[in-house]
Amino acid sequence: MAGSLNKVMLIGNLGDEVKMHYFDDKNCVGRFPIATSESYVSKQTNERITNTEWHNIVVRNKAAEICEKYLSKGDKVYIEGKIKTRKWTDDKGMERYSTEIICDEFTFLTPKNDQPQRSNTSPAKPQSEQPTKNTDIAEGNDDLPF
Repeated sequence: MAGSLNKVMLIGNLGDEVKMHYFDDKNCVGRFPIATSESYVSKQTNERITNTEWHNIVVRNKAAEICEKYLSKGDKVYIEGKIKTRKWTDDKGMERYSTEIICDEFTFLTPKNDQPQRSNTSPAKPQSEQPTKNTDIAEGNDDLPF
């Protein structure tokens, strides 16, 4: 096999709100953490053990704006992308590293009616602004003549 592959697929819950950063050239970046968990029963103690892994997600431009608008802490989301590690020097001259998932595709998995009410600091979206499923096509009511 020639070449290589850098692909990540995650299903997890947002650990915080989407944090946006806007640039002068009308581009933007959104960042948020998601948690994935795995559980098993310990053979020694027979108790359930849960391990949680945190992932830093990065989305850009229109995708970032959509995530900011419709995702909130606790929502379940499917993320597809690639791993990227950044290196920088902090204020004290120490080299630092950060591993992120650069998101190419996403799907919101928390249904609208299951989303918790937003706090006063983040106004709730009107029903008309929430993403909707196209039930007409799914039910075959697409008004096509054939």
